[in-house]
Amino acid sequence: MRSVPAWARVYIACAVLAALSCLAALPDVRVTWWAVGLLAALYAGCEQITRCPFLGHRAPEGMSTFFPVLLAGAFLLPPPAAALVAVPGALISRVEQRPRWPRRLWRAALLAVAVWAASRVHGALGGRDAVAGPDFPYALLPAGAAALVFCTVLTALDGGIAVLAERVPARHAWRGLFARRLAPVTVHGLAGLMMAVLWRSPYGPAAALLVLLPMYVSCWVFAQYHRERAAHQATIRALVQAVDIKDGYTRGHSERVGQASVMIARELGMTDERVELVRFAGILHDVGKLGVPTRLLRKDGPLTPEERRIVELHPEYGHEMVRGIGFLGEARSAILHHHERLDGSGYPYGLAGDRIPEPARIVAVADAFDAMTSTRSYRRARPVAAALAELGRCAGTQFDPVMVGALVRALERHGWHPVVTADGHGPRGNVPPRSVPLRAETGS
Repeated sequence: MRSVPAWARVYIACAVLAALSCLAALPDVRVTWWAVGLLAALYAGCEQITRCPFLGHRAPEGMSTFFPVLLAGAFLLPPPAAALVAVPGALISRVEQRPRWPRRLWRAALLAVAVWAASRVHGALGGRDAVAGPDFPYALLPAGAAALVFCTVLTALDGGIAVLAERVPARHAWRGLFARRLAPVTVHGLAGLMMAVLWRSPYGPAAALLVLLPMYVSCWVFAQYHRERAAHQATIRALVQAVDIKDGYTRGHSERVGQASVMIARELGMTDERVELVRFAGILHDVGKLGVPTRLLRKDGPLTPEERRIVELHPEYGHEMVRGIGFLGEARSAILHHHERLDGSGYPYGLAGDRIPEPARIVAVADAFDAMTSTRSYRRARPVAAALAELGRCAGTQFDPVMVGALVRALERHGWHPVVTADGHGPRGNVPPRSVPLRAETGS
């Protein structure tokens, strides 16, 4: 455990002690041990099956597809016995990252405590009698409450380990974690309830196991989705790397524009799907530079009018390059129009006002902001405050005031912590700019 931070080791030890306390009452409860053994073996087997080539992809850690087995245990067994179901499978689960045993212990303790809490709530609400008796529809309430508690405990404990072991800032560790987990855990809870009802029915445990078949199918579909998403990310990463290699002066610019674009989109209250499209647009906005001669991109002196016209073709080149990439959707229009200006003086088509697509107006602001706050070959970076002042000065003519205002509010709330700088060495302080006032730049 030497590679695990000291406070994280303490946190894991506390979680293990909490799990042991959940198991301590086992000698005092009446337990059908063959049921405990069957559910524990089933969960352990399911943990290994996530590596099956047929599935093709491992479910994300902490969101196993086989929570239904654990929740079925919570609905069928006393709390200490239900907690025990999770332990063997977690201890023998495959772990990619080192150190492996602290991660296994953490997973076992996390799941044991979460299942114990879910079983305790389920029993307190009369869930076990509702599952076994004729009042099955009423079993939904205690089962739903148990799934909610299960999700809450997972979220609370996982956020803590992210802060202590992965150095995630506390203000970000829990943000959105519960919301992302609630829907899958609810579905898994319903599947676990179906298992419990069939288990207590005249058909017995064998019928309960049939519930896992559709869960295997859903796992396969889930895996295919993530495989396709990984292919999308790889496509984008390859294109961005090609641009960075060709235009070394602006290395990292695309990633930072994507980051700033996401901040604006979230401030505007866009849906997660739309935020993702805006991120793609920000990252790929300069992909058309692959069609511009390298000598022009790396030229130290000012461009001639003819050379500038060639460089200004890059939005159209980029749009043509990504035209066939279906998952980009509306991001393609942002790549084409991110150099349009609100007053109609931009390029390539001189669009004005609302005729400029919304993602393009977002990327235009993000592009200019990063261009001003990054060191380039021909000038040094401006402070964030100076860049925002320049954006505000050009709002209404060059930039959409709504997008500028959204960026200002987002930066006031979260600050600016770029993931990559122009020189590729990570975040650094802003370098004072030259005193010559310039019109807000557009990044190319």
